[in-house]
Amino acid sequence: MFLNTILVVLTDLAARIMGSSHFRRHFHLLLSGLIMFGPALSLWVSQHSIFAKRTHFLYRAFLRSGWGWTCIFVGSFVFLLSFSVGRSLVLSLRHLSRLVVAGVLWVGFRKILDVLENATGSCYEPLSAVDGQPVVNGQPLLLLREGASKQLCVGNGMLWRGYEVSEDIFLLCLCCLLVAEETAVFGPYLTLGGPSGAPLRLLFLFCVILLGLWVFLLLCLLAYFPSFPTQIIGGALGCLSWRGLYQGWYRLGPSWYCPGRPGVGLLTIKEGGKPE
Repeated sequence: MFLNTILVVLTDLAARIMGSSHFRRHFHLLLSGLIMFGPALSLWVSQHSIFAKRTHFLYRAFLRSGWGWTCIFVGSFVFLLSFSVGRSLVLSLRHLSRLVVAGVLWVGFRKILDVLENATGSCYEPLSAVDGQPVVNGQPLLLLREGASKQLCVGNGMLWRGYEVSEDIFLLCLCCLLVAEETAVFGPYLTLGGPSGAPLRLLFLFCVILLGLWVFLLLCLLAYFPSFPTQIIGGALGCLSWRGLYQGWYRLGPSWYCPGRPGVGLLTIKEGGKPE
């Protein structure tokens, strides 16, 4: 009983914050500000910190599979929220289709960025590895290898230098904005008296924690691994993807070609927990 009371208090507070108009209007601006000025944190952070190593547990366990974690928690929350109201599998699948669209967009952008990097890059072999040449300014001399693809180049232990866009920053920005959009409806939903058992509240709380983790990892990448302008371009692509989907296409309303915005069909609750 005590734990349930704590859960209700925490989720009500988080839902009120994330469902507020100020949060929904300005979160993307906050995220953009972090991307623009986050690299300045590299002047104050220590490069001997555990977060300055790409092998850290958080990077290995969450960053490399960030889209999977987002789909698991946000997808479970969206499904349970929509199904608990409408008791309709079709309604739940329509709301879940937004994650499918974002996933297709993510995979498509990755393919395009890989093609771009392959088309604009070249393969280099460290000259010191070939004939024992000395290192200059802390870096080995590079010998250009013509005709090698990125996969073959990296597979042979050489360096590929091309026009890169930070996929990690792109993914984290997209996931942050997606989590914020999909969970922001929980506050108005509770206000209207929608059914909210412990499982639904727990999933919402996990989504909030996941959002905090993505923001933290975003700050870590910007502070410990600054890379201009690849990170800014990656962040811009993430924000533009969110704007094109949630502020553009989804506003057309639910139809055979559009899943609609979060909360459509869920935020007008009748007595008994059924949508009008």
